Amino acid sequence: MARSIAIVEDEPLIRANYVEALNRFGYEARGYGSRGEASMAFAMRLPELVIIDIGLGDEPEGGFDLCRELRAKSATLPIIFLTARDSDFDVISGLRLGADDYLSKDTSLHQLAARIAALFRRIESLKAPASSETVIEHGPLKLESERMRILWNGIEIPLTVTEFWMVHTLVRFPGHVKNRDQLMREAELVVDDATITSHIKRIRKKFIALAPEFDAIETVHGVGYRWTS
Repeated sequence: MARSIAIVEDEPLIRANYVEALNRFGYEARGYGSRGEASMAFAMRLPELVIIDIGLGDEPEGGFDLCRELRAKSATLPIIFLTARDSDFDVISGLRLGADDYLSKDTSLHQLAARIAALFRRIESLKAPASSETVIEHGPLKLESERMRILWNGIEIPLTVTEFWMVHTLVRFPGHVKNRDQLMREAELVVDDATITSHIKRIRKKFIALAPEFDAIETVHGVGYRWTS
C-alpha cells in the first residue's frame, strides 16, 4: 500500500505540482490549502508524513502552528518544512518545534524525494531490533546509521536529515578532509558554499549546546571540513 503524504501549501499551483509529482513517485499525496483545512483532515486521520509551508494564507506563522499541533498528536510523525523562508531564525524555529527537516523551495523534486525516502527508512529502522543497527563510534560520539541518530555521551543530538548525512560523511573517515561537493553529494543537496557553511554552523551549535568543549569539526580553509575526534 502506498504511503500517505500531506502537503500543506497555500499556493494552488505549487500545491498541485507537488501532489502530482509525489503521486508519480508512488506515494498517495493529498494537498491542503490552509492550516484549518489540514487540521480538520488530520483530526480524522493522520498521514504518514507531512510537508508544510510556513506562511499559509493570512497566517504568516500558520505552518509553525500546524507543526506544533502535529507534534502534540504524534512524537514520531515525520514533518518537513518546505518554504521560501530560509533564514537561520526560521530554520531554528522550525526545528525547535520538532520538524525533521527544513528545505528551501529551491530544492529539486529529486532532493525532496530523497529526504522523504530517508525519513521513511528511519521509521522502519526504529521498528527493527537494535542488534541489526550499523554503528560508528568515535570517543563520546555514537552514530546509528539506519536509525539516523547521533548521540554524544549517550544523549541524542537533534539533527535534521541533511545535518545527519553531513556528519555521517565526516565521521566515516575521521581526519580526512571532505570538500563542499562531497558533503552536498552525501546529503543529496545542491546549494552554494554559504549554505553549506550555515549547515555546519548549526551542527556545531547543536553539539556545543550539549558539550561546550566540542571542537570535533575542523574547518580547513579553502578546502572543506574534517572530523578530528
